[in-house]
Amino acid sequence: MNSIQPISTIYADGSIDEKPHAIVIGSGFGGLAAAIRLGARGYRVTVLEKLDAPGGRAYVFHENGYTFDAGPTIITAPFVLEDLWSLCGRKLEDDVDLRPMDPFFRIRFDDGTHFDYSGDRDAILSQIDDLCPADKAGYLAYLQASEERYRVGFEQLGTKSFDSLAKLVKFLPQMIRLRGDKSVYKLVSKFVSNEKLRMVMSFHPLLIGGNPFSVTCIYSLISYLEQRWGVYSAMGGTGSIVTGLADLIESQGSQFRFNAEVDEILIDDGKAVGVRLQSGDTLKADVVVSNADSAWTYRHLIKSEHRKRWTNQKLEKAHYSNGLFVWYFGTRKTYPDVPHHSVLLGPRYRDLLKDIFKHKKLADDFSLYLHRPTATDPDMAPEGCDTFYALVPVPHLDAGIDWKNHAETFRLAIQKRLEETVLPDLGEHIDASLLMTPLDFQDRLCSYKGAGFSFEPRISQSAWFRPNNRSEDIEGLYLVGAGTHPGAGIPGVISSAQVLDEVVPHGNSVRA
Repeated sequence: MNSIQPISTIYADGSIDEKPHAIVIGSGFGGLAAAIRLGARGYRVTVLEKLDAPGGRAYVFHENGYTFDAGPTIITAPFVLEDLWSLCGRKLEDDVDLRPMDPFFRIRFDDGTHFDYSGDRDAILSQIDDLCPADKAGYLAYLQASEERYRVGFEQLGTKSFDSLAKLVKFLPQMIRLRGDKSVYKLVSKFVSNEKLRMVMSFHPLLIGGNPFSVTCIYSLISYLEQRWGVYSAMGGTGSIVTGLADLIESQGSQFRFNAEVDEILIDDGKAVGVRLQSGDTLKADVVVSNADSAWTYRHLIKSEHRKRWTNQKLEKAHYSNGLFVWYFGTRKTYPDVPHHSVLLGPRYRDLLKDIFKHKKLADDFSLYLHRPTATDPDMAPEGCDTFYALVPVPHLDAGIDWKNHAETFRLAIQKRLEETVLPDLGEHIDASLLMTPLDFQDRLCSYKGAGFSFEPRISQSAWFRPNNRSEDIEGLYLVGAGTHPGAGIPGVISSAQVLDEVVPHGNSVRA
């Protein structure tokens, strides 16, 4: 028999927990951060997760002795994590060991040369001197421009709600002054002339699902963010951060329910009052926070009669980020010359991205990001072995690619590319292998159109133009994660949870 779970909890000793109940759908970084913030503000939280463990896109795979972080591996802005630990009276460093990366990334060009992008200003200027001495002054000027956009885009806008046009209008003068209408690539090109340097300074939006040729230049703030705060990786992988966040949530008296996929967000008289699970169980709540993909939330979890702004038609016409093809593999040997983070660029840049984002075409001359966590933490693989994943931006599912039949063909193309570049004889040493395609992002992670990062972060889909953190149509429904403000990336989704402090009523006032 299906059950209806009440808002209050009755303990074995007969006592009743009268705290208002918040349901968080999904346990990605946004959902975990939301649960902690709600717990700190007087809520009893239930986190519902479709998978069998927390993490969402940051899930951890274990295969044949290898540990694979499924998704985010690049840790920036560690202070956003420190803030969550502080809310629980604890310190991040007591639970998570973050190690600085040097270099942040190695960018390998198609001609075999490379650029080590790091926080060492002198080392960067020396490499620029080898490529184009005239661009050294331009690079320094670009960092100043990046800092300006960081001060506005991250510090002023990143944790503010944009649930009204008035709030957007308030910041329009600054957006105009910073030329938010221009792309990241165009801003970079204003300061540096060498095409290789333009690629080095503009590729960052691809890490959050944006095309550097169309995403607003406000996202150039990432350059200053990295230079100011560094780039880190966690010992034990990003999964160790997920484990630490889950422990914080449970220490607050909140709970997880795994293998608990939400079928519908229940609406009564325009207000979210709980959820129904695919099992048929119904859970009541005072507030509902969705960390599920925002487009998926509106399209699949809320009946159309409750939606005026995010209609099926509007969702279909929106622009979505690229899809991701990820090959996780372990090798029976180590490749010590390969750094923790590498970007292997193909022969094309602008036209390749046009194929992915505009033409929805799967190109043969792809670029990829290569993750080798064993460069920092050998325990991520058996002794004498290496753990990797290769991530390739590809079109989302509107491209109509038959991934069930084409996945292995594409994996072999990636293997061949790696063998020709940085992992010689790779095929002879593969000891573990797993794949995720845009189809898996749709079916496993409930990502609309299989997009890797939800809505593309172009200017027409930023701030108020994205699904708001407080639902425009439904009282008591809130959204966090990549598909809402401020956007994708670990700092972005954690900041989306901080917005809840502004829009969700304090627990003490909910049942007053």
